Amino acid sequence: MRLLFQDNQSGFQQGGASMSLWLADSLQRPAPTRDWRTRLRDWAEDVNLVPDLGQNVGSLTWFRGLATCFGLCATALYLSPGFQPVPGAPEPLLAPAQYDEVRSQMITPLALGADSGRRMGPTDAVQPLKETPERPQIELNAQIGSSDTLARALSRAGVSSGDVATVTSMVGGDIGAGVKSGTRLDIILGRRASRTSPRPLDKLNFRARLDLAVELNRVGGVLQVTRVPIRVDNTPLRIQGVVGDSIYRSARAAGAPPKAVQAFLRVITKQVDLGSIGAGDRYDIITEYHRAETGDVEVGELLYAGFRRASGKAVDMLKWTSDGRTEWFEASGVGEKRGVLGAPVDGARMTSGFGMRRHPILGYTRMHAGIDFGARYGSPIYAVTDGVVAFAGRHGGHGNYVRVSHGGGLATGYAHMSRIAAVPGQRVRRGQVIGYVGSSGLSTGPHLHYELYRNGQVVNPLSVKFTTTAQLTGGDLAAFRARLAQLKGLKVGTHEVAAATPTATAPVAAGK
Repeated sequence: MRLLFQDNQSGFQQGGASMSLWLADSLQRPAPTRDWRTRLRDWAEDVNLVPDLGQNVGSLTWFRGLATCFGLCATALYLSPGFQPVPGAPEPLLAPAQYDEVRSQMITPLALGADSGRRMGPTDAVQPLKETPERPQIELNAQIGSSDTLARALSRAGVSSGDVATVTSMVGGDIGAGVKSGTRLDIILGRRASRTSPRPLDKLNFRARLDLAVELNRVGGVLQVTRVPIRVDNTPLRIQGVVGDSIYRSARAAGAPPKAVQAFLRVITKQVDLGSIGAGDRYDIITEYHRAETGDVEVGELLYAGFRRASGKAVDMLKWTSDGRTEWFEASGVGEKRGVLGAPVDGARMTSGFGMRRHPILGYTRMHAGIDFGARYGSPIYAVTDGVVAFAGRHGGHGNYVRVSHGGGLATGYAHMSRIAAVPGQRVRRGQVIGYVGSSGLSTGPHLHYELYRNGQVVNPLSVKFTTTAQLTGGDLAAFRARLAQLKGLKVGTHEVAAATPTATAPVAAGK
């Protein structure tokens, strides 16, 4: 059986009659129509209008994208609404009664002149006051600051200058060198006579001293002072104990005040090595201690420092004043060892030594009979040890010059001062200021020329190194031992203060 298949394939490449029929059919069909939107879309797809401006910079495609960007920006600016306010519907106006009710409850910032709060609005029945009434009295609490005075503290609190002068004149003898820092002032200021005058001081209470309270009151327009004495027990405080892991912590745990412990350590470290102090050693501290019946306490100076080692020499040190000098003495009456010569200027460097040198002004070589210390103009100059001022004034090339005699043939000289702070015949102590650094006389700049004399002859100050020790004898030694025995006889701990009724002194009147 034969199968016949017919495949009608007509195409552009087919020839003959079939090709003629296909072309005729194609010509008879109408071409599809394309509107302007389609053509524009097709063109935009073929032409890249928004290329990446970061690539192919400078090419035709890049400039086409740049033109597109500018065109879009220009269109956005042209179509923007601008910055003119958008009109809106106005709020309805409030009636006067409604506005008054709302205003009485609004809160306006003070910076905008607020005069409202949560209150009722004023009506015609309210009449403004001609002047605002002031408080009849003002109660204040002030405090004496560090390095402050009673007068400055009162002035800061608003007390008038006239009342401040009156108060200081009335209580000047009670406060002595000044009122203790931290003292509280209770102040009451009264009614003013007029708005242009200050408020008068009606009342002032403060603690003038540990043993005295002062109260000032205005009676009949006049300030009167009442002094209330306070009983104080001045029995020294004695603290004893055994050293644990730390002598400071052990003494503090035993009740010794910090000030007394610090002073105690400064004294005993001159006798024993602090690092050698160990557990089992015993300490004995006696310090001035003032206890008022009001409960206030003041710690004074350290009086006695005792130290007993588990093995070794004991230390007994008592503060004593001899020949106007207060220092620490051992139980045998031997004082502290101290160097005769100290530094005449703090922190200065030596710029020229002792010996022959070419003079910077005269221009030839001659003896430089001292040492020079470079220091800032006006720096204080100290006496290197105790002595008596033998000369103070102008002294040739030395300029302003001070010479101090120390006894035993020793004397020191201080030259080129800008100002002298000592007078001939004055007794000075080691470290006392006797002048100030300058450049007077034959000098090229501010410095101190320091000289040391032995039996009238200049010597190198750096070659003299020795110490001196005070020794009590006779009546001083007997009084010293009596005082030592008295202190060592004190009981350990504090003594209670018996209550006493304060007595008021007669009021003292002062002017208005």
